[in-house]
Amino acid sequence: MKPTDLRGILRYIPRFRERCFILSVDAAVVTDENFANILLDVAVLRSLNIRVVLVHGAAAMIRQLAQEAGVTASNLDGSGITDDLTLKLSLTAANRLTHEILEGLSTNDIRAASTNAIIAHPVGILGGVDHLFTGKVERIDVEMLQALLTQGILPVIPPLGFDGEGRTYRVNSDAIAVALGETLKAAKIIYVTSHDGLTCAGRLIRQILASELEDLLLRQRNAFPPDLLPKAQYAAQACRAGVPRVHVINGCQDEALLAEVFSNEGIGTLVYANEYQQIRRALKKDVRQLLILTRKSVDSAEIVKRTRAEIERQLNDYYLYEIDRNPVACVALHVYPEQKKAELAYLYVSPAHENQGIGRKLLQFIEAKAREAGVSQLLALSTQAFTYFQSKGGFAEGTPDDLPPGRRERYDASGRRSKVLVKLLS
Repeated sequence: MKPTDLRGILRYIPRFRERCFILSVDAAVVTDENFANILLDVAVLRSLNIRVVLVHGAAAMIRQLAQEAGVTASNLDGSGITDDLTLKLSLTAANRLTHEILEGLSTNDIRAASTNAIIAHPVGILGGVDHLFTGKVERIDVEMLQALLTQGILPVIPPLGFDGEGRTYRVNSDAIAVALGETLKAAKIIYVTSHDGLTCAGRLIRQILASELEDLLLRQRNAFPPDLLPKAQYAAQACRAGVPRVHVINGCQDEALLAEVFSNEGIGTLVYANEYQQIRRALKKDVRQLLILTRKSVDSAEIVKRTRAEIERQLNDYYLYEIDRNPVACVALHVYPEQKKAELAYLYVSPAHENQGIGRKLLQFIEAKAREAGVSQLLALSTQAFTYFQSKGGFAEGTPDDLPPGRRERYDASGRRSKVLVKLLS
């Protein structure tokens, strides 16, 4: 399914309607030719009654201005020391980028306003070093932002903060995004970068629990690229602050924003604050989705074809594995109480979610359910995935004689000659 497929998008609308998304866009993305498409995606979000606050960085523009002037800027990302020269470059860069964003939003008929909603104070002296005009967020003018959002006006936040004395400070845009997310109780923070997502030791992280990301940062901090390390830190911090989901996407890729928000697979990195995955018993309304989910596996003869009526007759035997309430895997447990045996069946994980441990979780779940049912022997039949059951599930090869009588009859009639796998449950 393409991310722009209306049917795919419609599933998410009830969850996101009237919720707030914080977009933190790097300066390198604002100046990229694909930024016009990002703003089109923002227009789609707005049309679905999703409130958007856009924060932008300035590092790439500050670097460009410094090179043009033949000077050296002391603080590009807003986390180091900001001297007087760098502050002047930051102001020029922020103004240019804000203007470009407002211009692009106007092209899409989106009303927007640049704000001074970030109240900041100086970082001060750290480790004996005065950080001069580098600031950190003291508070957010929530009343101003809520008033704008209520009137359908998109707030544009530059990477600057202001104090009560009229002084301006350079503030890291990703830190601003965290403060906004916490204060506005945002549903998502989306870091729009020029990278495909967070990488660690050269491996792209597709999804990770915030606590696991924090642990990874402690153990392998140096394995993150320097320009992605702050994104990882702020993503984990945002989740601790109460933001349920933080995304890191490549804004130079067409349809990046919609593909991340409105598809199960996404295209970047998802950092989540709670276990957004769950296994639940299938309901009658899920039968169609089960058939769609497993269609390719049935066509390739990996899974035995089942009709809607067959599934409905044994509906209590079927389970779905969901991510953000969207089914990505399934399994069934058929119990034969007289023989104290049960069959693990209909195990399937969508290709987009393979190699994430979902199949193993379902195996463990079904084994636990079988034990609860007083089963002493768990069976599985497979023509193509038998090595998986043996290596991951601890099954051993059995024979058709291990099957309960009724199941043996159906086995012989099918002609599939599946391998029979057995696991003894103590």
